[in-house]
Amino acid sequence: MKLEQARTIVETVTGETPEPVSVFVADASGELVAAATMDRAAPDTRLNAQRKAYTAARSDAVSTKALAEKVTATGAAELASFDPFFTFFLGGVAAFQGGVRVGAVGVSGLPGADDDAIARRALERAGLEAR
Repeated sequence: MKLEQARTIVETVTGETPEPVSVFVADASGELVAAATMDRAAPDTRLNAQRKAYTAARSDAVSTKALAEKVTATGAAELASFDPFFTFFLGGVAAFQGGVRVGAVGVSGLPGADDDAIARRALERAGLEAR
């Protein structure tokens, strides 16, 4: 994930959201590339956005939604080996470029499906693929 792409993601999310949110853009290891918390966004949205991006970057799923579906289908035993920082809240989406996972974005502050949708739009605007 290039810094320029991460900035485009942050600008897209903060420019298009109807309500205040936090956005966290991570590299493929789940570490910070860029982030923002809008004025009046709830304080817990910061950590939620970070956890969403971290999960989408580091898990084998392409989004937090996909990971939640996988765990539901496979049962609770798989949860024992999960990273404790993973989250299943919608709004974390992995970023791919040339078929390679290069990072992820996490958005928090809207209903989960809306967080997910704006994250996907932002990735596309930055020239990245969301699966």
